[in-house]
Order: sequence, then structure tokens, then C-alpha cells
Amino acid sequence: MNIQNMTKEELLREKEAAARKYEDLKALNLKLNMARGKPGTDQLNLSSGIIGILSQDDAMVGEDGMDIRNYGVLDGAAECKKLMADMMETKPENVIIYGNSSLNIMYDTVSRSITHGVMGSTPWMKLDKVKFLCPVPGYDRHFGITEFFGIEMINIPMNNDGPDMDMVEQLVSSDASVKGIWCVPKYSNPTGITYSDETVKRMAALKPAAEDFRIYWDNAYGIHDLYDDGDTLLNILDECEKAGKPDLVFEFASTSKISLPGSGVSAIAASKANIDFIKKQMTMQTIGHDKVNQMRHVKFFGDINGMKEHMKKQADLIRPKFEAVIDAFRNELGGTGLAEWTEPKGGYFISFDTLPCCAKRTVELCKEAGVITTGAGATYPYGKDPEDKNIRIAPTFPSIEELKKACEVFIVSVKLASFEKLLNEN
Repeated sequence: MNIQNMTKEELLREKEAAARKYEDLKALNLKLNMARGKPGTDQLNLSSGIIGILSQDDAMVGEDGMDIRNYGVLDGAAECKKLMADMMETKPENVIIYGNSSLNIMYDTVSRSITHGVMGSTPWMKLDKVKFLCPVPGYDRHFGITEFFGIEMINIPMNNDGPDMDMVEQLVSSDASVKGIWCVPKYSNPTGITYSDETVKRMAALKPAAEDFRIYWDNAYGIHDLYDDGDTLLNILDECEKAGKPDLVFEFASTSKISLPGSGVSAIAASKANIDFIKKQMTMQTIGHDKVNQMRHVKFFGDINGMKEHMKKQADLIRPKFEAVIDAFRNELGGTGLAEWTEPKGGYFISFDTLPCCAKRTVELCKEAGVITTGAGATYPYGKDPEDKNIRIAPTFPSIEELKKACEVFIVSVKLASFEKLLNEN
């Protein structure tokens, strides 16, 4: 079946068949959720040993001589800085350790720029206009931060090798009100694509009209490979250094989807000048983050090799879930012309495109049948997908059996929404 070759009568028969199946599934009174990229219980169980890993017998003094139970060490315990620096492929002196959420660091970084500027530049709140570039489809929480602060967002189309760099270069170089770009460079949320070497080099070589422009490099899935031949990502910090622009980037990461999301550690990596500027302002905000938790992570993982071995165990749990979803899409929608989807080698999401003007209806039908998905439009600034076609699929949280049933509902909802649209057009 391909919609390009179907008559109106054939479309009508397909719609009626989809409607019958939909009503059968709806009658099951399902309550399934694949809306957000949460680790499943089986993944969390892999990390549960971290909770009580420190005992009274453990030394509570770090290698720098600081009692980790006490005040102090603004930028994080030395051992944890080394662990996170290795994960981010940089030097410990270029890293600051925060609490459990990299999203919180990103929020703080934007907020700090609003009130106090960036390394001596004019605070954004004193400017007439501030803009951010937003590769789409993208991460809804990034867009939420910039919208919260009243920053104008500009959609940048995503290609198979990253954002449309011709458009990025033109806007960044010609408009001083463009102050940043959101990037999830490896296994992007939601497309799962990884920026090519050329894209990373072009990012590092940007010539901003604004001296306070920064690349917000949210490397959330840097070691989240599903397969041994996972994607590789060029190091943006190194490339900016080579390009003579070491201050151009803020890199963010966390262990949220490595250890325990509510009890992980997060970090920012940047140039010495950026780090010094951030630390100066942090002295007004905190005396230091949770060093006991930082040391729990160091003891649990040991080093970056231990962390990577842990992620292989995670991949063994997650991979079958991604494959179950993709197999269902291939079997039921492959070759139909009704949809397209990504098949990533890592990360947490699958990006799914319906026919134009069908995403909202698909999500609505799923909800009525007891399956919650990410809202249509969530992957675009202001929640407005101009073509109403993108839906983010999050396979990690449900069990395999729940996923299979959720996919069954999702696929029949896609078909029903699509045939309704096609028949209305005819």
C-alpha cells in the first residue's frame, strides 16, 4: 500500500479498517505513557548501588584535603571534576560541577546574561532585542528557557549533519541581537542525528556580530551509544581553541541518564575566561554543591572507563526498546508514504514525521485510546510546528510489552489521521 497509488475508494476502505482497529484498541482502556525521555526502572536499578556506596569507614577527605561533608570547593571535588572532564573530553580546570541538573545550569547561564551580561558586555535586559537560534525539531525545555526570559527564537532547519549552517552563519554574522544558539550535538533531541565534523568546525569558526554570542552546547548524550559502532562527535572546545575563539562555547553535561536523574551531577565546561567569570558570580549564589554526592559518583564509577562500561549495560536494556518501535514502524508504515522517522544509533528519542497537518490529530487519537505521547508542536519554539507533522517518541520508560501495545495504538492513530486528511483533500 502506497498512498500515491490509491484511489478514493481504496483510501476509504483503509480508513474504515483503521477506524475498526482503533475502536478495538480504545476498548482495552489502556494507560500507557511514552511522552518523556525518562529512564526505565531497570535502568535505575543498575545505579541503585550508588545510594549507599559511601560508609562511615570511607575517607571523607578529598585528594585536595577538603572534608567533603563541609562547606567549600566552589567548583566541585577534584575527583569528580576529573570524572566529568573525561566524560566531556576536556581538562578539569575547564569544568565546574553543579547539582543534579544541567538544565539548571543552562537556565542560570541565560539568567546571568540577562542581568549581568557576558564577560563585561551589556546585560541583555538593557537591550531592545535579544534573539536565539533554535535548530528544529529540537528540545522543548531549551525553548522553554528562552521563551521564559522573553528572548525571540528563530527556527533553524535541521539537516542530516546538523543545523543549516549557511543560515546560522548568515544570521550570527549579520545580527548583533543574536546572542546564542541551542545545540544538542550528539544524538540530537529528538532527531537522534549527530553533528558532522564539518558542522562542528563551522560552528567553531563562526564570526558573530555580537561579542557576547555563545554556542550553548548541550552534550546530553555524549556517551549514550546504543551500538558499538555509535556516532562520533568532534570536540567543540578543541575546535574553538584551534579557531582562536576559545570563549565562544558553553558545554553542558550531566549524569542524569547515566546514574540517577534526581540525584546525579552536572557540569559546565568552558574556556578559562568564561570559567573565571562564572565562578566570580557563583560566589554570590552558593558556597558549593553537594560534594558527598560527587564522591558517591566517583566511587561508584571509578573512572571514565567504569562509566562507559555502565553505559554498555544501559544500552543492552534500551536497545531492544528502540528496535521494537522501529520494527513496528517499518512493518506497518514502511513504504506507505504515510510517515518518516529517524533510526538513531544512540540517545533517547526517535523523531517521527506524519503527513503535514496530521501530528495534532494523531496525538489526540492516541490520548483518547489511552496512550500519552509528547505533545505535537513541543519540538518547536512556542509549541508551533509550522507543518504540524513532528512527534517525539520516547521509548525508554515503558516495558517492551507496553511499548508494543503503545506502538499499535500510535500506528493506527497515524493511519486514521492520515486517511481522514487525504479523504478531506479529495
